[in-house]
Amino acid sequence: MNEPLAERIRPKSLDDYISQQHLVGKNGALTQHIKRGVIPSLILWGPPGIGKTTLANIIAQESKRPFYSLSAINSGVKDIRDVIDKAKQSGGLFTSKNPILFIDEIHRFSKSQQDSLLGAVEKGWVTLIGATTENPSFEVIPALLSRCQVYILNSFNKIDLEVLLERALQTDAVISKKEIIIKETEALLRISGGDARKLLNIFELVVNSEDEPITITNDLVLSKVQKNTVLYDKTGEQHYDIVSAFIKSIRGSDPNGAVYWLARMIEGGEDAKFIARRMLILASEDIGNANPTALILANNTFQAVNTIGFPESRIILSQCAVYLASSAKSNASYEAIGKAQAMVKETGDLSVPIHLRNAPTKLMKELDYGKNYKYAHSYENNFAEQEFLPKDIENTKFYEPGNNIRENSLRDFLKKRWKTKYKY
Repeated sequence: MNEPLAERIRPKSLDDYISQQHLVGKNGALTQHIKRGVIPSLILWGPPGIGKTTLANIIAQESKRPFYSLSAINSGVKDIRDVIDKAKQSGGLFTSKNPILFIDEIHRFSKSQQDSLLGAVEKGWVTLIGATTENPSFEVIPALLSRCQVYILNSFNKIDLEVLLERALQTDAVISKKEIIIKETEALLRISGGDARKLLNIFELVVNSEDEPITITNDLVLSKVQKNTVLYDKTGEQHYDIVSAFIKSIRGSDPNGAVYWLARMIEGGEDAKFIARRMLILASEDIGNANPTALILANNTFQAVNTIGFPESRIILSQCAVYLASSAKSNASYEAIGKAQAMVKETGDLSVPIHLRNAPTKLMKELDYGKNYKYAHSYENNFAEQEFLPKDIENTKFYEPGNNIRENSLRDFLKKRWKTKYKY
């Protein structure tokens, strides 16, 4: 049988679908849509091998809709128009049974290709389901993104992957007939990196290379797989490990490590925009107000590599990586928003203090909206002490400046302004 194991045991219904309970569990965000057959256009975002294509097929099957599929790798505008024409002829126009158009790796579509989808989605000729491994905020045009709901799929955890292996042992027409004992799973799980397709491919490779009875151990898996593993797999474990090493080198202020891991990604064929995007995030998360210029340089780097491309982009990426690694560091802003969001989730919608409320109407003024607000510019040094948080969380401290020259100056400023109120 030439069909891969991952394809042979692909789930056919929601009952067989593993993981993503936040989407397709009993109270999942997609569950009710699927049951009712009223499906919005949506983008499924997550790492490779976590069931995006499978979920799209299940949605179409359980909602009893015609299903059309394109891959952004080998499809153009003409292919999109041909499918849309077929969908218009086969579907119930402006009904709940619009055909589903699934586009795998939609982030690879150019702007003009994505533009060609707008009319069909807007007029209801098709319900679009796009799958992407990249952040749709960067890779999907705003006009199309505004017409779609974005759902995030998570990597499989250890339990999910072990359930998948057990399913293969019990239900697959080929594997179930073999005498197989799984003694150890650590190597299988580590190499697959949460990618179910990769897990099953490796498992099948190991099983097919051994005579029965077969005992799956870590040593056996490593002996069969190591020589088949490429140095840099853009969609696999090495992708995430090397990106992690790159970011941690910059965070740890080591420009040598940063440039080395950058070179590994470049030589492995990594997308320049992907690298620049990660540095843009890091510039705010790990450097922040210790050196605000870092965010400006990282953003300019992202714009520049979009314009120039390889091979010249390697110089710009290197300059940015070295600058970020050599910069002062602070995660104070990152920590502050995390604490603030946690507080909002804990305390809910606390009332805005009366003195901070806007009063554009006479009635609002009569209700004392804005009363006793101190306009900072009317006071010495453009500062007037007053409370800006809801009463229930008065004096709460979210922002704690880091220990570097620039943020120490911010600390001194806050001490001077707020005296001992925040105890910086």
